[in-house]
Amino acid sequence: MREYKIVVLGSGGVGKSALTVQFVQGIFVEKYDPTIEDSYRKQVEVDGQQCMLEILDTAGTEQFTAMRDLYMKNGQGFVLVYSITAQSTFNDLQDLREQILRVKDKDDVPMVLVGNKCDLEAERVVGKEQGHNLSHQFKSCAFMETSAKAKINVNDVFYDLVRQINKKTPGEVRKVKKVRTCVML
Repeated sequence: MREYKIVVLGSGGVGKSALTVQFVQGIFVEKYDPTIEDSYRKQVEVDGQQCMLEILDTAGTEQFTAMRDLYMKNGQGFVLVYSITAQSTFNDLQDLREQILRVKDKDDVPMVLVGNKCDLEAERVVGKEQGHNLSHQFKSCAFMETSAKAKINVNDVFYDLVRQINKKTPGEVRKVKKVRTCVML
């Protein structure tokens, strides 16, 4: 079974943990408790293939940015999350993406741009069009609006990322070590 290292990034309070916990455990976490770093594992089936997702839910606060380079280096796919109710969280994503590309030393990395909290339409300040435009600017970056609370598009984000990783690195499907046996006659 192939393992996928997925990193969830974004500003503090955008719902990174809520999205991750909703995907992994199927529950909505109501209270906001700033994350330092949490890791989750979940086995899923994507396009008939069993996959083990290792999801790193990262800190959105500035004091933990030193840890970013390390998990950007190890991550295979990235979920860039902003809140549709906070323009500043949207504005932060350009720098995050540039940091990922710099650390990975590539100009094309599997990514999904996520506008979270789409259930709060009345409080929206970042339009859907802005999200689409930014994803086009990011080139081959998928865009989705989600709601961890209402379970909207949560699974799709992670499944889309698995598909992107498979397209970019199709040769790494099996991570089973081959054992050679020597027979003495």
